[in-house]
Amino acid sequence: MKFKPKTLDYNLSPYTGLTRESWLEAGRYMLEGIFQNIDDFEKPVIMPRKETEITYPHLKDSPEQQRTQRSAEVFEGLTRSFFIAAPVMKNIPDLTICGYSMAEYYKNQVLRVCTKEDELYVGTYEDQQDITGHADPFRAFQQTVETCALVICLWISREQIWDTYTKQEKDTIAAFLDSYAHANTVPQNWRLFNMLDMAFLHMEGYPIREEKMLDHAQAILNYYAGDGWYRDGHSFDYYSCWAFNVYAPIWNLWYGYENAPYLAKRFEENSNKLMETYGDFFDRDGWTNMWGRSNIYRNAATSAFDGNLLLRESRVNPGRARRISSGSLMQFLGREDFLYKGVPTLGFYGQFSPLVQGYSCAESPFWLGKAFLCLHLPADHPFWTEKENNGTWDTLQENEVKVTTLNGPALCFSNHEANGETILRTGKVLKNTNDTHGMWNYSKLSFNTKYPWESGPTVDVEAQQYVLRDITTNRFSEANVTFWCGEKNGVLYRRQFFDYRLDTECHWLQALNLADFPVPCGIMRVDKLRLHRCPVELTLGSYGFPDNGTEITEKVCGNAKAIILKGRDSQGTEKQMAMSIFDGWKELSLVYSVGTNPESERSVVVYAAMDREEQYGYENYILISQVITKESHEDFTEEELFPIKSVIYTDPECCGGYGPVVLQMKDGSEKYIEFEGIEGQMSL
Repeated sequence: MKFKPKTLDYNLSPYTGLTRESWLEAGRYMLEGIFQNIDDFEKPVIMPRKETEITYPHLKDSPEQQRTQRSAEVFEGLTRSFFIAAPVMKNIPDLTICGYSMAEYYKNQVLRVCTKEDELYVGTYEDQQDITGHADPFRAFQQTVETCALVICLWISREQIWDTYTKQEKDTIAAFLDSYAHANTVPQNWRLFNMLDMAFLHMEGYPIREEKMLDHAQAILNYYAGDGWYRDGHSFDYYSCWAFNVYAPIWNLWYGYENAPYLAKRFEENSNKLMETYGDFFDRDGWTNMWGRSNIYRNAATSAFDGNLLLRESRVNPGRARRISSGSLMQFLGREDFLYKGVPTLGFYGQFSPLVQGYSCAESPFWLGKAFLCLHLPADHPFWTEKENNGTWDTLQENEVKVTTLNGPALCFSNHEANGETILRTGKVLKNTNDTHGMWNYSKLSFNTKYPWESGPTVDVEAQQYVLRDITTNRFSEANVTFWCGEKNGVLYRRQFFDYRLDTECHWLQALNLADFPVPCGIMRVDKLRLHRCPVELTLGSYGFPDNGTEITEKVCGNAKAIILKGRDSQGTEKQMAMSIFDGWKELSLVYSVGTNPESERSVVVYAAMDREEQYGYENYILISQVITKESHEDFTEEELFPIKSVIYTDPECCGGYGPVVLQMKDGSEKYIEFEGIEGQMSL
């Protein structure tokens, strides 16, 4: 059953109606879903498991591996559900769920997982090395992640739990935390887990190795790429927001401001820089885009707003922060398919295995509980008292598109007044040639808040991706590397390579130069072939469209064609999408699929196709297409479907072999596309 808030105030919250009391109701709703699965006070937070092939505990692993995985699952279930319970019980100290006192339950469970003699003991870092038989000092374990969640929640619920422990009990928990705080970690966002463990211990009077603390902190600072974003490993994704920009502000509060003021100031500046544009990352309804790894964490992406509000000089607009946080909360909790036996599914909406990573377990989605950390802010805080506002969306004129381009993290996101959607275009993507999953997460040409990415409906068609078939070998490949070339005159330039390998010279690879720009309801593409080996076939898919009874229309305008889809998503919302093709493409077709769309069991993808026969031949180079969408059945106009008046080529005999390409639009504007020069601008 979906969440239905009882307390609504549309004077304070004109967009969502949600108040602080509504959020407390949502927290209770989540906790009731969890604890309906726990039939004994002594049992841990181990939830029903719908998926068993991808997530851990991995049934095919050795008994020793499964043993450490089971302890990790116990700890993950405890600490991540604690993200929800801690801020709710801070506001409702005597909180009882399904007959259990939350304060007593978590106090008991936390102590047990840290106590060596207890059957729920999850082991210190050294214990894990013994269990797995690995004395490797560079080995890292999942428990490190969860210790950080634990200390945050102990801090939030200090009066209900931490302060009620005896000195001996605190020492037991501290010794457990110390083992992970000072042990090896993963050289990316994980360093923050060690930093907060040490900061908590230091705050509570326990000794720490401050040189290790500072080494982690300087490394974290050096992952900063600009515009508020940090590089996580190689990639940019929401870890920059729900890890770097939540944990660093907490670290400032606990340790940095007093003990490392230079680092603290930089972390504060970076968080405030993120806040300058982060609100525009969400759409008019406050919805979160499905992008990057760990999408099962969903609206945890809004926790960066709370992180900023912890800073001494927070710059976020509180009314907009709450509006987005509440909108994204209801994006998920407001759906019937969000829960499986009371627990968030391993998916974005309902269960959806293509997005699930092997490092997750049934309890992993509780990371979204970080969104509830805003409940630690007191009732009189501006986050709760200021009137909701919709920022950019309140200022856009009819059919206006606002574009934000961030060169550091290679992110370009556009806010479309005509349909209320936010579309994200990314670069600086490097995935292995066989990492199809990673390409879905990162390599889509665009990510749309209202059309979450679709996994491969067929081997020769992908949604919002090119698929290249080498006819000689009958091998299909997708672009696994995207270089960022920046924006010029309103056009974003990128390059994608197919089958990019570090041991292969890049100029021998099949590639496409990408050039795209927003139109009121979507994105127009003017891409250029950069092929070495032919004959080939190439396809380009639209977004995946939920197929719950779809009306299909085809239209032609000169040499341009369009296919228009009208239907509804699984929740009954009206949907409409059109894909139009212009120069370079030969045909426009449909492919139907089952189980590849995160929103709907059945889906359909419109796709364009072309082929090139000769290995060396002077043929069309430019491929022009667009995909537009709206959340209604009001017909697209002729100008929306076919907005191009004419295309002017420097090389008219071959449609774009060299020189600029000019698109003259029916609204009187022009778009000037020039690929020369992007070679020197490529960055990864």
